[in-house]
Amino acid sequence: MNARLKINMLEVTRLTRDGRLDESMAILRGAIPSALSSNLGGDMQPGPKAATIGMVPPSLLTGKSWTSPLSGDADRLSKLGRPNALGGAGKRWAQLGLGRGLEGLARPSNRAPIVLPDGAQFGEHVFANQAGSRAYKLYVPSGYNEQPLPLVVMLHGCTQSPDDFAAGTRMNDLAEERTFLVAYPAQAQSANVSKCWNWFSPADQQRDQGEPSLLAGITRQIMRDFRVQPGRVYIAGLSAGGAAAAIMGATYPDLYAAIGVHSGLACGAASDIPSAFAAMRQGQSDLARAPGRPGRAVPTIVFHGDRDTTVNPVNGDQVIAQSKAAAELRTSVTTGEASGGIRYTCTVQTDENGQSILEQWVLHGAGHAWSGGSTAGSYTEPRGPDASREMTRFFLQCPPAVASR
Repeated sequence: MNARLKINMLEVTRLTRDGRLDESMAILRGAIPSALSSNLGGDMQPGPKAATIGMVPPSLLTGKSWTSPLSGDADRLSKLGRPNALGGAGKRWAQLGLGRGLEGLARPSNRAPIVLPDGAQFGEHVFANQAGSRAYKLYVPSGYNEQPLPLVVMLHGCTQSPDDFAAGTRMNDLAEERTFLVAYPAQAQSANVSKCWNWFSPADQQRDQGEPSLLAGITRQIMRDFRVQPGRVYIAGLSAGGAAAAIMGATYPDLYAAIGVHSGLACGAASDIPSAFAAMRQGQSDLARAPGRPGRAVPTIVFHGDRDTTVNPVNGDQVIAQSKAAAELRTSVTTGEASGGIRYTCTVQTDENGQSILEQWVLHGAGHAWSGGSTAGSYTEPRGPDASREMTRFFLQCPPAVASR
């Protein structure tokens, strides 16, 4: 991969955003527009190739799909500006219209050193299988005394880390308060340079393959090493992590009793880079039903800001529609205002027993950030309703998952 191809990917991004998919695909196949060719500049000289695991693709959704870039490209990209929660990015991406709405949100972490309550643990572990290996951190509350506890798996957004995500969501505080386990898998930079979960890759949308197998493996490893309540395992995430959580809920409904998707996309919303940009921009209108339990809803809670310019809020609607499947549910709508001033509309769908199965929180005026989060972490909107607390409430009141036989 040379400098010319790297610049071409910027043009692919622009053309995809403008809806000119035929032209963007032509560039991906090797065509180079004359205007682009004339603007390559004379200072972009080919350098030694980096190893594939150190690739630095010039795309918001880059990952294992691309080959190695020029040596030192990471430093050049980092100087372009701040990253956003779906990957790559920075000032250059904002100029292309892909990072709008993130100003003031993608700030450096103000996280203080983590102070654990007496008796609590927050240690790092590793899981490996045929798809690779991933580290994860696990919060064990001080109230754990070998009794079975619920487990919540939290998937960070791009550029984030387990510690950052824990600080921003304050989920550890809730785990201490309500006595449950919390796991934070860490995406490897070797799998995606921006540490995004590869939700747009078909190989990472299938049960027992790729990243889903790793996340399920982490979950099961914790269930073996600690006492976890049967059927009381949940998964949630932000942005790319939210999209990955949707995939896990669709492909492992026997493992996860409910899912939380904050500012994410539905399972199968994209199958490559161009379709990922399209889905982020305008949703995916022809989504197939997720491969969950036939005719049964996957209990799901969604948060999405209606001013999110990174992931179109219509994607939240599509997550709910996909999770609902063919279930017959009753709908009620309430409105309110968080103490920080963000207004919201909450739509709840219940079954014939009055059990809440689907909840959708639309945050009016909010962008691409975790609602009610702490400024100690990145990508948070402290003025909104407390998404962590509401997700925890929703999870713990859901019926247990039924294990497959």
